[in-house]
Amino acid sequence: MLSKEENILYAAEKLFAELGFEGTSTREIAKAANVNISMISYYFGSKEKLYEKLVEYRMNEGQFFSKDILERTDINEWEKIEKIVDQFAGRVRNHKCFYRIMQREQLHTKNPQIVEFLKQTKMGFIAMYSKILESGLEKGIFTKNPPIYLLHATVSGTLFYASNAKEMYKEFLNDTEDEEVFDEKYYSELNKHIKYLLKDLLGYEENK
Repeated sequence: MLSKEENILYAAEKLFAELGFEGTSTREIAKAANVNISMISYYFGSKEKLYEKLVEYRMNEGQFFSKDILERTDINEWEKIEKIVDQFAGRVRNHKCFYRIMQREQLHTKNPQIVEFLKQTKMGFIAMYSKILESGLEKGIFTKNPPIYLLHATVSGTLFYASNAKEMYKEFLNDTEDEEVFDEKYYSELNKHIKYLLKDLLGYEENK
């Protein structure tokens, strides 16, 4: 069962994704979370602080799974890359509202704390990819050394664009399947596509 604080966070996330930060009022958040408006002040202080807490909460989730993968010794460097893609794709699929907010933030944010938080999070991901690539090259698992920032852009850019364009592709394919069935197939194909690109970029061969 969700705590009142979590309930407010999740209600705010949905509204921020639909209406934007400026277009969402604390009254609307309180109504969606089914709490008294004073609870927002009690837990977060202000709408701005609630917004910052949401970004920090979701980003820390992502950082946690990344560090966990990086420290594993039972899988090789390519398998670590696969795990990162699997989990990143899963997060984009399951937290559509948050990633919609983040894409908007990268274009329009005026909050210096969020700007800095996003930058540090991206730098953390790039450092993680860099460690895996360096180790994989040393062991001969990878034979190519692509620019690390472009490797990160390939994964995140492809995921975000494809996720945003899903409904358009469904219409283009004239697919009449149930939304959940199409979702499963779509993200499975997207996941495989990204791994195929990365194999080529990293010079990884399955039978090595």
